[in-house]
Amino acid sequence: MEYKIREIEAKDNKEIENVIRTCLIEFGANHEGTAWEDPDLGRFSEIYNTEGNKYWVVENNEGKIVGGVGIGKLNGINDVCELQKMYCLPKIRGTGISYKLMDIALDYAKKYYSKCYLETLSNMIAAQKFYEKYDFVKIDEPIVKTQHFACDVRYIKELKFCIE
Repeated sequence: MEYKIREIEAKDNKEIENVIRTCLIEFGANHEGTAWEDPDLGRFSEIYNTEGNKYWVVENNEGKIVGGVGIGKLNGINDVCELQKMYCLPKIRGTGISYKLMDIALDYAKKYYSKCYLETLSNMIAAQKFYEKYDFVKIDEPIVKTQHFACDVRYIKELKFCIE
């Protein structure tokens, strides 16, 4: 199966929302305090269409969206972004596509930010190991208050600027 990574378009909003909700159900995170309740979930093409914010989707060769990742500004901290809504359906996990998504997201983030923050759940063990492969360091406390108060694991990564 071939996969294409591209920037999100308005036609993708509902499909990526379904991917995220499917993954949240899988991990028991379909409740308040997670992306489940995020009011922007169905409008990524608008939210991630400003400087310093971007979202990419993974499309299979049948044209279905099967994963995605975003980089977004953190309110109140200018030089730190957040890795946001990185989810892949089970059928594409282990294919290497997550590494490609992360590389694209971090390359973009380096153009605007000095650090990248993320929040996840303690039962997402494979995701945590993945983040640690990218030198994300676990931290005890949130660096900013987000709407994802149920996320109980946080990471930060130093970025090296790559200004073009």
